[in-house]
Amino acid sequence: MIRRLMHIYWRHSRGLTLGVRALVLDPQGRVFLVKHSYVKGWHLPGGGVEPGETLLAALARELLEEGNIVAGKTPELYAMYYNDRDSDRDHVALYVIEDFKQPAPPMKTAEIIDHGFFPPDKLPEDTSPATRARLNEVLNGAKTAERW
Repeated sequence: MIRRLMHIYWRHSRGLTLGVRALVLDPQGRVFLVKHSYVKGWHLPGGGVEPGETLLAALARELLEEGNIVAGKTPELYAMYYNDRDSDRDHVALYVIEDFKQPAPPMKTAEIIDHGFFPPDKLPEDTSPATRARLNEVLNGAKTAERW
């Protein structure tokens, strides 16, 4: 219900929504995933780009908020996706990050109820299909989709 109301608000207050997601890989090749309180399953960390915010600033903010992760070198854009799951105006920028620091494990919050690094071949059962597809593209060379 809250998610639906947020999208109604965004649709009327913004002409286009833009989000960022990060595929964070640790030195062991494990991927960092988060579990939100407001949507089912495990997902790549990320979120919306606020008005006046750059993609990289939004990415840095979301990584810090959701994973206590600070990128080392400047992340490079992997791909842009159209995401019509909740709106016909949403696009998502995906970044791959292998150079990062995580000074301490992230704290669980009202938004992030769980988190962790997982081997790509041993993901939680309820990892989202979009997350699985992005991992397949980045790690296995599958054709990059246009839609999230």
